[in-house]
Amino acid sequence: MAKIVIDPISRIEGHLKIEVVVEDGVVKDAHSTGTMFRGFEIFLKGHNPTDAQHYTQRICGVCPTSHGMTAVLNLDSALGVDDKIPDNGRIIRNLIQGANYIQSHILHFYHLAALDYVDVTAVADYSGNDPGLTKVQQFIGRALAAGDNSMLGPFWPRYEGDYRLSKAINVKAVQDYVEALNMRRIAHEMSAIFSGRIPHSPALVAGGATQGPTEDNVAAFRAKLTKLRKFTDEVYIPDVIAVAEAYSDHFEQGFGCGNVLSYGVFDLDGKEKDLAKRQRFLPQGIASGLNAGIFDPRKITEDVKYGWFSSGSGYPGDTDTVDDPNKSGAYTWLKAPRYDGNVYEVGPLARVLVAYLAGDTTAQKLVNDTLAHFGAPPAALFSTLGRHAARALECKMVADAMDKWLDELKPGEPVNVKTEIPDSAQGMGLWEAPRGALGHWISIKDQKIERYQCVVPSTWNCSPRDNNDQPGALEQSLIGAKVKDEANPFEVVRIVRAFDPCLACAVHVVSPKGHEKGRFQIC
Repeated sequence: MAKIVIDPISRIEGHLKIEVVVEDGVVKDAHSTGTMFRGFEIFLKGHNPTDAQHYTQRICGVCPTSHGMTAVLNLDSALGVDDKIPDNGRIIRNLIQGANYIQSHILHFYHLAALDYVDVTAVADYSGNDPGLTKVQQFIGRALAAGDNSMLGPFWPRYEGDYRLSKAINVKAVQDYVEALNMRRIAHEMSAIFSGRIPHSPALVAGGATQGPTEDNVAAFRAKLTKLRKFTDEVYIPDVIAVAEAYSDHFEQGFGCGNVLSYGVFDLDGKEKDLAKRQRFLPQGIASGLNAGIFDPRKITEDVKYGWFSSGSGYPGDTDTVDDPNKSGAYTWLKAPRYDGNVYEVGPLARVLVAYLAGDTTAQKLVNDTLAHFGAPPAALFSTLGRHAARALECKMVADAMDKWLDELKPGEPVNVKTEIPDSAQGMGLWEAPRGALGHWISIKDQKIERYQCVVPSTWNCSPRDNNDQPGALEQSLIGAKVKDEANPFEVVRIVRAFDPCLACAVHVVSPKGHEKGRFQIC
């Protein structure tokens, strides 16, 4: 029996420690530890409620748009305008968020996860005429010639021993890695047309948005979107399929809890006040295996038994965040979100599966065609490769829908409504970040924030055991995984990165004097 500690996991957002116990080549137990403390819920107290949109976007540099959107939905609810958002405002919010989805999904596959499967050293003797690839080739060649892998960031450190792609596919994948950087830039530029800037958009406000549509900005947005749709169809999805063909055994790794949850995302009708019933492009819902269920937000709770918190467990809108770094028995700065007392996974897999089970014809065709290519059943989505496939297919679904939403904009018509802060109120914002279900809850007293809570995707996925000792979704996906070489546990990091963890969202350091929080060593 061996204990493997990977601390920190690289190529994710934030700081995550994973501990697994391996016996006879199989993971028998796993623990997921967030190693920093999040204090946003604490220092938001006493602020003007409209500050929440700006402050919470600073939770994360990768998905600030999602926090901005969830914060304004939260404020729409508390300020009583959640059914009054003009269509232009609703659509522009969707377009800003959609641009972030495309950028985030491309970022995850190429620049965070693909290096688990692509051997970049294959380009060391590249002799083609691609300027970007030539620069990578020269960079890698110099490091290899010097025998110094430390010169190879961001491609190192890495685990060795399981690179299966042919040299030609490796070379193309590195070429696409370089081009994906350009695609991400285009997605950011596209977002800024309506969001003002990225990250940290000032254009998302309670009551709608600040930037209205014009013929010029719609045309500029569409031109960039067309390039991104072409890249998704002709490069991104084919690359995911190429990886899946070479690593088909990873359809049998990382199953997890088998339960998924989606709050739904991209409002198609802003007139329904109940966010659990509002018509959304990717719908709300839950599923256990392939059995769909109805989502009820009052069944969301957060447990704190194994988190460094002394605040109570319960519904997020009723609880506070009180840190307790010396708490006995705890092992993480993450709480344990649960739905109806059970463990649920969130993210692209959840959204695509909920849409699939709800009868969305586009989701069903894309999923069925992809699975048929591999001769795999829908249950194969619950796997390391299934999560990558769902993310790529969702990217196409969202990008294609955005082109249609542009046609629905009406230049010259309103994009927001006037809002006023009440003396007291409560609100809830439910949305989907690229990484999964994102919820904000607010209580207002004397026109100030009395309580604010954020339950983020990676808190769901990377959570610890709960009050009933049920392991979190990521912990469960690791248990049962096969590990061929304990010195190179590539299976472990592949499973972890398939979730696209964002620990910057789940936990945060609050130290105005810059005090060191700890020293960590990769084992």
